Amino acid sequence: MKKIDEKIMVTKSFLPPFEEYSKEIEKIWESHWLTNMGPLHEEFKEKLKNYLKSDEITLVSNGHLGLEIALKAFQFPKSAEIITTPFTFASTTHAIVNNGLKPVFCDINLEDYNIDCDKIERLITDKTVAIMPVHVFGTPCDVEKIEKIAEKYNLKVIYDAAHAFGVQISERGIGSFGDISMFSLHATKVFNSIEGGVLTYKDEKLRKKLRLLKNFGITGPETVESVGINCKMNEFQSAMGLVNLRYIDEQIKKREEITLKYRENLKEVDGLKLLEDKEGIKHNYSYLPILIDEEKFGLNRDILFQKLQEYNIFTRKYFYPLVVDFDCYKDIYSGSELENAKYIANRVLTLPIYGELELVKVDYICEAIKEIVKKYGVFK
Repeated sequence: MKKIDEKIMVTKSFLPPFEEYSKEIEKIWESHWLTNMGPLHEEFKEKLKNYLKSDEITLVSNGHLGLEIALKAFQFPKSAEIITTPFTFASTTHAIVNNGLKPVFCDINLEDYNIDCDKIERLITDKTVAIMPVHVFGTPCDVEKIEKIAEKYNLKVIYDAAHAFGVQISERGIGSFGDISMFSLHATKVFNSIEGGVLTYKDEKLRKKLRLLKNFGITGPETVESVGINCKMNEFQSAMGLVNLRYIDEQIKKREEITLKYRENLKEVDGLKLLEDKEGIKHNYSYLPILIDEEKFGLNRDILFQKLQEYNIFTRKYFYPLVVDFDCYKDIYSGSELENAKYIANRVLTLPIYGELELVKVDYICEAIKEIVKKYGVFK
């Protein structure tokens, strides 16, 4: 097959028409209000609240700091334990550690790579205060099981929903589950506000706490009520979010078409597993992970990763390595009893997906995979 000259990256940030964004930010020049919960921030907050079907919402400068203040809001005692997953981005664990709390890692399931709810209870101790699951690749965790466990042991549930913007379960916004959910609005996500994050929750008492935490604890010109940090979303981010919100449904639809194209093209390839849609779930198609069974496929993930680059196709080993194998954590936290997570981390590869990815390029990527395995596959 003929190799294309253009690089196909694993993702590409969505940008709206420049004229629409420039028209939105003209208002900033008129008001000179750049940050500190300005009019664009407030408008964006209300529109997001409706889109995400959330009772309460707080905007922040980025998703990671959103996770940090979500944990701070509950004022957990130092060294308390948070049960979470090792198959996630570094941010999830860093937020726990930066709060002086201890992450306790639970293995994942082999179906959708989310936390294995059947293994959570055995990890609960008298120091456990919360569960922090991750909706990996935008696929919802088993929220019902997690809710039952949390109620049984009186635990908080903070969802890392970084990948799950716009996802719904039976028409209910994914951010309405648990005590707090965090959505990332980073440039590479399904929906972006350049950088940014959203916290959704039901308890209106959290509104004031989170507002103070994201703005130094300031309550007035001469009063600081509590210790906080600075993670306010500014007006430029809010303007980008407002414009991009007009395109999010269209972008998700395009991603769905791309996902279906991948599934159709790769369904006959032995040793490749693609995630499927779940009944009752409105998916956002945020990532396109494939799982490689080396014996059936004929070569391993790392070789495919390298060979695809020769075709100008750039993929990502996501998530690899596991959090417990990072240099900053490998001598602190045990990786034992994480067999499933290790299995997935060593075999997963995310393929390019973004709204503007042409279907003909999806065909090219799939043909490249087939050609590579035919040329280099040990068992072919």
